Amino acid sequence: MLKKLLYGSLVGLAAGLLTLLLYTTGLFERLEYATWAMRVRCFLQPERASTQVKVILLDQGSLDWGKTENHWPWPWPREAYGALLDFCTRAGAKAVAFDVLFTEPSWYGVEDDEALGAAAERSRAFVAAVHAGQTAGDTEQWPPDAPTPWPGFDGLEAWVTSVAGPGVVAPRAAFPVPEIRSKARMLANVSDQPDVDGVLRRATLFRVFEGRAVPSLGLAAWLADRQAAGEDVAVHVEPGWLRLNAVRLPIDEAGRCLLRYRGPSGSHKVFSAASIIQSELRLQSGENPVVSPEELKDAYVFFGFSAPGLLDLRPTPVSKVYPGVEIHATMLDNLLERAALRDVPRRTAGISLLLLAWASGVLVSLSRKAWHSVAAFALCLPVPFALGFAGYAAGFWWPMVPSGSAVLLALVGAVVVNYATEGRQKAFIKSAFKFYLGETVIDQLLADPARLSLGGERRELTIFFSDIEKFSSFSERLDPGQLIGLLNEYLSEMGDIIKEEGGYLDKFIGDAIVAFWNAPVEQPDHAARACRAALRCQRRLAERRAEWRERYGADVRMRIGVNTGEVTVGNMGSRDRFNYTVLGDAANLASRLEGANKAFGTFLMVSETTWARTNGEVMGRELCRLTVVGRKQPVTVYEVLGLRDEPAPAGMENFTRGVGLFREGRFEEALASFEKAPDDAAARAYGERCRWYGTHPPPAWDGVWNLTEKG
Repeated sequence: MLKKLLYGSLVGLAAGLLTLLLYTTGLFERLEYATWAMRVRCFLQPERASTQVKVILLDQGSLDWGKTENHWPWPWPREAYGALLDFCTRAGAKAVAFDVLFTEPSWYGVEDDEALGAAAERSRAFVAAVHAGQTAGDTEQWPPDAPTPWPGFDGLEAWVTSVAGPGVVAPRAAFPVPEIRSKARMLANVSDQPDVDGVLRRATLFRVFEGRAVPSLGLAAWLADRQAAGEDVAVHVEPGWLRLNAVRLPIDEAGRCLLRYRGPSGSHKVFSAASIIQSELRLQSGENPVVSPEELKDAYVFFGFSAPGLLDLRPTPVSKVYPGVEIHATMLDNLLERAALRDVPRRTAGISLLLLAWASGVLVSLSRKAWHSVAAFALCLPVPFALGFAGYAAGFWWPMVPSGSAVLLALVGAVVVNYATEGRQKAFIKSAFKFYLGETVIDQLLADPARLSLGGERRELTIFFSDIEKFSSFSERLDPGQLIGLLNEYLSEMGDIIKEEGGYLDKFIGDAIVAFWNAPVEQPDHAARACRAALRCQRRLAERRAEWRERYGADVRMRIGVNTGEVTVGNMGSRDRFNYTVLGDAANLASRLEGANKAFGTFLMVSETTWARTNGEVMGRELCRLTVVGRKQPVTVYEVLGLRDEPAPAGMENFTRGVGLFREGRFEEALASFEKAPDDAAARAYGERCRWYGTHPPPAWDGVWNLTEKG
């Protein structure tokens, strides 16, 4: 046991360490991303999206409306966005964030830019977009007429120096035109850094430009609202976290936050740009709006593009086509609802991976049977995936693929080591014993070699004993080759059926078959199994009888006796040669019942204990109360005729009535009943016995058929 534990531990730890090494190379990255998409989609809950976040989309319908109704070519006049912004101001929105870069002057002239700037100045908190990055724009300094970035990102310098990864510091930026940026309450970075496969699973919360943090659109909308309300927000950056007063957002070394997407596009309430602009124009004219201003009251409103031709559709775990502005809305949703996800710390993930691999290796190493190893695979492999999904529910990204790979590698490695150390020896034992013992017994011997010692146990079994009728008469006529060929076919056919029904083939004694059920494996339905096997054997024999008659000239018929009772079962023999077999009176009775078939012309006789244990699974008839040679106690015996749902043979009523009359000593009346079934061998046997008793009345009749009496 200690040796197996050591081997399993070494294999598991080796598998874990190798997987960790491969994990650091990024080998599992893309597979992990695929499983992350599965987790995201599994836990989508659009109904839990923050009601404070609203989205206005310039969709294809809005583009068509602008072109058809207003003859606006693309790009639209910025005065139209001013109307949209005025509606949000009228509605009492907390903040309005535009995911639109107005970096070039309007085609309609400076007055058009000024119109949008004036609308921004009228609003409570307008957030304009900046694109800060490595090559974005041609500006390397913060414009003096632009609003100052959020003044207090405490710890930023230390974080940038010791933690920040590449891409956090943006040397260049593209700013809105002066007429717009000067009227905004805050400028926000809208450039994002996707994962290596181009999918946006995280939102960049800030970029550092000219030594100052430029918040993302979602974060800026929240800060702008606080600033408009005159609230002081303490922002602090530290390894792994961005703190906003009492709120903490988990971030990575790129300043990105892992998003909990609420659902597909439209999970936050969406309005078309056309409907909002129309509503404002109608309100200005004293008409009823398309959208009620109450819809945007006290809301954070995001405006962006979703029309396919405007190229602001991004790949996300939810969909390959997702409006970019809704990613910013999701970021603010996660901030408001404290719903952002975080990565499991690397150390925790590494230790857990090693523990899972170690446990998997040990479990397989301690397995004694093949199904134990299969069970270990079935038990261990789902664990990393279950942890991955449970981790998401708890707010963590658990590395599912590396953990699963470590477990699989440990399981396979342990199987290989098991085979190398013990498997070949077990294969030799199995090969050596397969001709003498059933597979179940061999498996038990492999699992527990102590069973090879002599000894046994008391257990109730159902014993099957069969013999070929008049075998000696035709065996003398067949040459040895024919005889062996017939016996091999017969014993193979019958033996296969017995094994299929879960029986243990004890031995072949010439043409005789000895088998039993309920050992070495417990079988609560052992009596029914034995009777089913006996019926199937008789029916299979009937199917082959004509063929064997033609090939061998032998009319093969088999008598079967079945009894259920307590016997001794176990390995019996000498130290050098033994067999797993049974010993006891119940086994002897099964043999006697096989022979008792001769007296009745029957071929399948079972004892009363067997009949009672079948629980009605088979159909048949009571033959008699019988005493067999060597036993004084009579036993009621039955003939099994079929399975429970099969129709009973004709004449059963006459036979049953005759048996009852016979038992009462009314032999003449019984004879009359039996003569009504001239084709029934058992009825004919009873008829002969009735005639005998008619002329030789028994001195003291007890209703028992004694096979030692002349009949």
